[in-house]
Amino acid sequence: MVDLVSPADEQTSRTPGEPQIIAAIDLGTNSLHMVIVQIEPTLPSFSIIAREKETVRLGDRDLQTGNLKPEIMDRAINTLRRFREIARTLKAQSIVAVATSAVREAPNGRELLRRVEDEVGLEVDLISGQEEARRIYLGVLSGMEFNNQPHVIIDIGGGSTEIILGDRSEERVLTSTKIGAVRLSTEFITTDPISDQEFNYLQAYARGMLERSVEAVLASLPFGENPKLVGTSGTIETLAMIHACEHLGNELNMINGYEFTLDYLQDLINRLRRMNYQERAAIPGMSDRRAEVILAGAVILQEAMVLLKVKSITLCERALREGIIVDWMLTHGLIENRLRFQGSVRRRSVLKTAKKYQVNLQHSDRVANFALSLFDQTQGILHHWGDTERHLFWAASILHNSGHYVSHSSHHKHSYYLIRHGELLGYTETEIEIIANIARYHRKSPPKKKHENFRNLNHREHREIVAKLSSLLRLATALDRRQIGAISHIRLHYQLESHQIILQVFPTHPNDDCALEMWSLEYSKSVFEQEFKLKLIPQLQPTVITGVRE
Repeated sequence: MVDLVSPADEQTSRTPGEPQIIAAIDLGTNSLHMVIVQIEPTLPSFSIIAREKETVRLGDRDLQTGNLKPEIMDRAINTLRRFREIARTLKAQSIVAVATSAVREAPNGRELLRRVEDEVGLEVDLISGQEEARRIYLGVLSGMEFNNQPHVIIDIGGGSTEIILGDRSEERVLTSTKIGAVRLSTEFITTDPISDQEFNYLQAYARGMLERSVEAVLASLPFGENPKLVGTSGTIETLAMIHACEHLGNELNMINGYEFTLDYLQDLINRLRRMNYQERAAIPGMSDRRAEVILAGAVILQEAMVLLKVKSITLCERALREGIIVDWMLTHGLIENRLRFQGSVRRRSVLKTAKKYQVNLQHSDRVANFALSLFDQTQGILHHWGDTERHLFWAASILHNSGHYVSHSSHHKHSYYLIRHGELLGYTETEIEIIANIARYHRKSPPKKKHENFRNLNHREHREIVAKLSSLLRLATALDRRQIGAISHIRLHYQLESHQIILQVFPTHPNDDCALEMWSLEYSKSVFEQEFKLKLIPQLQPTVITGVRE
């Protein structure tokens, strides 16, 4: 995210409750999109001021290396530069940008994000497929009334397809599958018109890839529930436009709520497969660039509808970009209703992941409490991080031992891998990387530049967060060394003139000398001392027993 108004200017130019203008940018596989909205905090709601789109084709990657092509990266940067200027002209106070599958999967994807930050001054968050699905769900909720009924949402992008089951109160299933209109067109279609052999393979591949997602949705539907299918984004919008031109005689001015059937879609696919590019591009309602990939996208939708056993699909004009706005409103406390707070999404996702990897939650919770106590008692003196970093530290503390699920040996390295690839919801890729790295360094070697996982952190500030907070996590784990709650609480006393800190340790039981915990603190403190350039002196404090009469 980038702020186009400095905090000082913002305080003087805007009063609480005054409308705010926010821009959201989606770096998709096929196109780059921007939506600019005006948020009414007192309602809370938002209205769309402007939309921008540029077909950049980030998904058109080098077939041998998988890298984003230099000329396409340049095109993306120029587009983002133009988007930023439009946002500035329309007086947007902040820009929130996310990148999805094409950048996520490209080996040089992070290079593009670094260039965007250096050359455009725009920070782009890389989000996982499941996080993309969650934000699509939020976007659809903002544009369509569910009436407390279950809905299945399908979003066919250039590189991935998200299928979501939700019912207004919460999302039940979030899935993301690596098939999209651009990806399948590039990988499987070499003939024009498509040959029967390629078409049959395309159809079978799409169905096979979608089966797991659809099974997850169907398994979460109670008997007798018949959810409505909602479609979003470019491929499905184009199919609706073609349907409208054929049945209404003109393109749609408003796609929200428009409906077409599976029977129509199957008929259209049978026609499209026999057309070449020029013939597809001449279809009323079809854009030139969409004509290149429409057949693959239509096949994905057809196979999803067949597997889901639905006969029609209803369109929603809002999707990921609007979901980014809703997520921003949640994060900034502007929504306090059925959509739930961002914090609860994150917390529940962490605890669900901990349960998945059979983490001892009683132990992890004690470690997290010690970690946050250390964070709070060092805040403003040894560091100046705030609530965001505190929450990331909590998540890492809860999940630090998840690697035991794989093996006790080198479990800290396994923890990194499981967290990094665990699809935590509510977090950006950078935040997940920070959480995973903090957990990775709770024992053994401290962070080193030669470690690939540490190098994945692009910013020096992020590496500093990991280095310093992981040293605190080492102390927190030492304080529950026997995993029995032997330590009740801790207190820090600073003696900065002599460059030392006394760590007072208070045992839970008066007769417990906490020898293993004290030994473990002595063993673990060297990394803390190296990071903060202070000597740490652990001291066991006598337990004061109150309420006993002589």
